Parts: sequence; C-alpha cells; structure tokens
Amino acid sequence: MYSLTINELSKAQFLAQYWQKQPLLIKGGFKNFVDPIDAEELAGLAMEEGIESRIVTNSDGWQCANGPFEDFSTLGEERSTLLVQAVDHWHPEAAELVEPFRFIPNWRIDDLMVSYSTPGGGVGPHIDQYDVFIIQGAGKRHWRVGKVDKNVQQFSANKGLLQVGPFTAVIDVELEPGDILYIPPNAPHEGYAVEPSLNYSIGFRAPNQTDLLSSFADHLIDHDLGQARYSDEQLTERASRGELTGDEIARLRKLMIAAIEDDNTFLRFISENLSEAKHDKDLLPLDAPLEENQIMDFLSDYPVLHKAGGLRALYIERPDAVILAVEGHSFCLPIKHLDSVKQLCDEQVVATDVLAPNTSCLLFRQTLATLISEGYWFAD
Repeated sequence: MYSLTINELSKAQFLAQYWQKQPLLIKGGFKNFVDPIDAEELAGLAMEEGIESRIVTNSDGWQCANGPFEDFSTLGEERSTLLVQAVDHWHPEAAELVEPFRFIPNWRIDDLMVSYSTPGGGVGPHIDQYDVFIIQGAGKRHWRVGKVDKNVQQFSANKGLLQVGPFTAVIDVELEPGDILYIPPNAPHEGYAVEPSLNYSIGFRAPNQTDLLSSFADHLIDHDLGQARYSDEQLTERASRGELTGDEIARLRKLMIAAIEDDNTFLRFISENLSEAKHDKDLLPLDAPLEENQIMDFLSDYPVLHKAGGLRALYIERPDAVILAVEGHSFCLPIKHLDSVKQLCDEQVVATDVLAPNTSCLLFRQTLATLISEGYWFAD
C-alpha cells in the first residue's frame, strides 16, 4: 500500500489552499516508490480490445495513433509515448495507487492513466478540464506548469490531440520516482521524458452543463418522464400576436426546472449518471447468478468481499431510504441499511459479517445477490 505525504500540508490544508486553485509540486510524495507495473505489462494491456490506448509521437510533427495495437513499431526509441487509460480497472497492483487520493470523494475520481515515454516523448503543452495528480515512476521527466488561466486558447496539433501555445511556468522541475504534481483544471502544462520513464495520472470527473442536461433529457425519455405540458389558462387577448412575453418565458423556464426539482426523478438520474463507467472493466459475473435465498450461505462461506477494480459506487442518503448506485444502476433500500451501504461504497474490501445482519431484509438480499452475480463485488 502507498502512503501519501503532501509536503508539510494536511489533506485539509491542501484542499483549502491548492485544490482547483493552483498547481503544487509534491517532492517525495511517495517515499521509496516502487512501480506497480512495467512497460511490458502496459504494452500488453494496450493490445487488448476494450482497453483505450494511444501512441503519441513528435519526431516528425505530432502524430497520434489509437489502439489496440498489434505491434509497437511506431513507439520509437525517442520522442514517443504510449498511454493507456483506466489501468486501475485491469491491474490490481496499479489500482492501489488510487487509494491514497480517496480523500477526494469517490464519485469525483475517474481513472488511472499510465504512460510510458522514451526520451523526448510527451503529448505537448496542453490543459485539462479536470484535476489531475501525476506521479513519477521509473525514470525522469521534465515538467513545466503554468498558472490557472480559464482564457487559454487550444488548437488541434493533430486529430484528437489538443494543445496550447507558449506559457509562463510557475513550476519548472525534473521529477524523480515518487514525486507528484498536482495540476488543477485550466493550468497549462507540458512534460517530456528525460530518460525512459513511467508516469501515473489520476484524473477526476467534472461533468459540464451540456453533459448533465443532455443525459438528463435522455433519462426522461428512457423512463417516459417529463410529460407535463405548458399551460396558460389565464391567457388574455393582446395587442401583438408575435411577442413571447416575459411571463411566458418564466412559465416555460419553470416547466423545465420542475423536472429537475422532482427529487424522485433527479436523484435517481444523478446517482446513475455519476456512477456510470466510461471504460470497460475486468468484471467476472458468476456463471450461475446467486438467488436471494443463497446470500446467507454465501456470506458465511467467505469472510470478505472485494470491490472490482475501478468500480463506481456511490450512495445518497434520504430521510427514510438510501439510494445505492453502482455502474449506472440504482437500488433504493430502507434507511436502516445505511451503514452497510456506506461500507460498500467507501471501502475496497468489506467484511461479510458487517453485511450479514441485514440479510433478514428481502430487498437487501436481492440487491446484494445482484451486485455479486454481476461481478461488482467478488469473493476469493
């Protein structure tokens, strides 16, 4: 297990002074750092269907090729980078790197991207629309990071590769194994390998208005909701027939907002949306799904349940119920199960004796049987 130190800062101080505000160099954030994965294992993942990967080169202009790869002839001895997304979904040892950063709420954590670069390799100067911690693994990498600038302009250096122009660096450093950079959204940055090197990037989710509203509209359509219509029973004759009045605009806006303000609709949507996966996972559903009447025996046979790598699970506490959302699916349970739901969402490993007392409830048994049958939690 990795132990994180943030210079001389407590996690509360880091959040107050740096989170989404300014970049930070964390020297020796992980002491005596040992890489959980090597370049050959990373290349093996990049050959798999369902795992997002790309190779970026800058020896003759910027080029970007998407995986899966049958060979790595484009990964040159210089100026080349192999990047693989969601490695925490497929590699348990690498997934352990995410754990020290869970002082950020789980729903905000996106995935662990791992990159291998040959000398001079990088993806060029760019910005991210989300927070990221970049951990230096084997080798060394030179980084420059600028201040947060929401007005910085991006351009396409290559199809699928956005970059920014020159910027003034407030951090200019060569990272060594165990060093970490925290980079907030809209802070320009660029990193180039000094020698063959591995880097680990923990990115965070930050949905925008378009994403949320578009997904919410899809949710209404999928569940045949949002059917209330505009009405104007107090309509009176007016001088101009072409005007859309301020009162009418206000009623139309209120009609739209009413759908969002309906807790039953919105809480189900937002829990399912934020727990939905962007990337495939290494799930192992049971060959024969568990029946609810088998749960008690299953829990007595296994002392712990493990959460699948990269699993997205969150809960919303209500006055008389708790909504558990897992991988885009929601389950509404009686509030008496709140402590067990917290355990499932907060921890990577849960002792089954914590869950066993809840099995007198049919709904809890059915829910847990579904979660285990789908491979979301597993026993070994």
